[in-house]
Amino acid sequence: MPRESFRPLRVAVIGTGYVGLTTGVALAYLGHQVVGVDKDQTKIELLRSGKIPLHEPGLSELLQLVGDRIRFTTEVREAVPKSGVILIAVGTPPKENGEADTRFVEEAAKEVALAFLPEHSYIIAVKSTVPVGSNRRVRHIVHKVLEDRGLRDRIAVEIVSNPEFLREGQALYDTFYPDRIVVGAESPEGVDAMRRLYQPVLEQTFDPPGFLPRPDSYTLPPLITTTPTSAELIKYAANAFLALKISFINEIAGLCEKVGADVVEVARGIGLDSRIGPKFLQAGLGWGGSCLPKDTAALLAMGREHGYEMPIVTAAREVNTRQRKRAVEKLQEVLKGVRGRVIGILGLAFKPGTDDVRESPSLDLIRLLLEREAHVRAHDPLPMTMENARKALESLEVEFMADPYAVAKGADALVLATAWPEYRQLDLRKLAKTMRTPVLLDGRNLFDPAEAREAGFMYIGIGR
Repeated sequence: MPRESFRPLRVAVIGTGYVGLTTGVALAYLGHQVVGVDKDQTKIELLRSGKIPLHEPGLSELLQLVGDRIRFTTEVREAVPKSGVILIAVGTPPKENGEADTRFVEEAAKEVALAFLPEHSYIIAVKSTVPVGSNRRVRHIVHKVLEDRGLRDRIAVEIVSNPEFLREGQALYDTFYPDRIVVGAESPEGVDAMRRLYQPVLEQTFDPPGFLPRPDSYTLPPLITTTPTSAELIKYAANAFLALKISFINEIAGLCEKVGADVVEVARGIGLDSRIGPKFLQAGLGWGGSCLPKDTAALLAMGREHGYEMPIVTAAREVNTRQRKRAVEKLQEVLKGVRGRVIGILGLAFKPGTDDVRESPSLDLIRLLLEREAHVRAHDPLPMTMENARKALESLEVEFMADPYAVAKGADALVLATAWPEYRQLDLRKLAKTMRTPVLLDGRNLFDPAEAREAGFMYIGIGR
């Protein structure tokens, strides 16, 4: 069957945070006409001037390539009326009980429905990570608004679920070369609209950006069509499984330390099993960021709502918390107490390639060390990350330094907390010589233990 020719769509993206901005700019690059909407006037002004208010490799460069195919506004009414597809990509922060707070999604749905024009048809795609049943709730909200406007029979609206699976630091790669695209819809019209939206990706007919070439081994991604309920759960289940893999190898790392095994070798040995795979089997300080902590908590909250216990997910979260505490315990043991000691933290982002410090293991370590009255210095290669960490820890006494060698000078221990490649290039011998006691806790197993010890460090890894 011959491929259908590509017909660009008019798209409104509600929310220009990490997901919304990446998706909107990418869709514009693919040829669609996109309007990004956000209530933050400062952010919109930055975007209008061609600047990106977050760190994501390649995103700034891509924005320069899309020309007038994307624009930004603070007004939903300016973006929605003439758009055929509306993506809701606003935040769903956790409530105190772990549930995802969907109020911003619901507010966006109301504003969108208020902007619809009579005798038009629209597709609303919820990209925000939302609990099971949220699609039904959005549908009810939209229909209620249209009924109140007296337009229920004059506007055709389809509500679909379209979860995202973007990795921070590799979001553009995941957008252009995804493993799969998931659409939860109740009608063929909803599926067809989303297939048209992603047609250049599904068929790989677009010219890749020069800085992000198509991998030689990449094959066409499948379009997974299912119910909205299943689509919503796919997102949570996927992130929970990734969290489980990380927590599993961290639990094995603890046993490796007891019996004298090397978790790096153990992980390699089990990761080569095609049923398991090597990804997410790197032992360390555990997972953080905006997704895994929030989504595992929300999944447990959904289980509680239905009277269903989920002990495996619960254990994954417990192991993750324990990793931070174990790191501090190791420092306590080797230093004979951390009170009054100077501890340097290398890396503040929850992982390399991002300025995101949400739920970062580094920040947890800092808080734990300060509770034990240690003196803490901190560094990150990205100035934006340093500023984000400064804001997150503003009430705490932390010395932020722009030079990792300054962090080490006179320190009693260094903790490698984020596996930035820049740290792999550090002169370990120079670092060790400037320290009061050359202790290196390699929280990401970034360094070769033999090299670190030869450089003069007392090396402590995770599971080795």
